[in-house]
Amino acid sequence: MVTVLRGSGFRVIIFLDDHLPAHVHVFGDGHAKINLAGPGGECELVWVEGMKRSEVRKALQLVEDHRADLLLRWRDIHG
Repeated sequence: MVTVLRGSGFRVIIFLDDHLPAHVHVFGDGHAKINLAGPGGECELVWVEGMKRSEVRKALQLVEDHRADLLLRWRDIHG
């Protein structure tokens, strides 16, 4: 796993042996999986464990704010 971003109390990682679609895992008090390009082109929450709704909103905003960079990191790691 590679930590690709830290911010707002979260650690955003990409697993080296992960699969499509391009996504990240966000760890804070819980864990969320967020696709980097949902059906409408925006980030999409896949699932969440142990996070409050306010944390989920913050995590989604963090990933959305850095989506272009995170997609580049995904491509660097997974081709």
